[in-house]
Amino acid sequence: QVQLVESGGGLVQAGGSLRLSCAASGSIFRISTMGWYRQAPGKQRDLVAALTSVGSTNYADSVKGRFTISRDNAKNTVYLQMNSLKPEDTAVYYCNFDIILPDIPTGGAYAMNYWGKGTLVTVSS
Repeated sequence: QVQLVESGGGLVQAGGSLRLSCAASGSIFRISTMGWYRQAPGKQRDLVAALTSVGSTNYADSVKGRFTISRDNAKNTVYLQMNSLKPEDTAVYYCNFDIILPDIPTGGAYAMNYWGKGTLVTVSS
């Protein structure tokens, strides 16, 4: 079983910073894309940032220049450094991984997509 566990959310004043972490555990061969999404009350879940295994990044326009995504492959962990936070950044943040798992019976591998349970970020004005 693969599990994703997020940490680092909380309450911060506008202009402040937070660093989110998400670690995957389980029988993992490798992780391709790691990403962060967020969902504000009454809104859909949207991509915040994504980072591929070869280092390509994709950021939502609303966070460019303020948020930075990074990863530690040895720890199966992705980070989201969030600076200059705004009240409109308030949301539940979810990590999302594309994970390659070993297929023991065949000796091959297969891909699965996993979500974390979310961590709440609240930015006060």
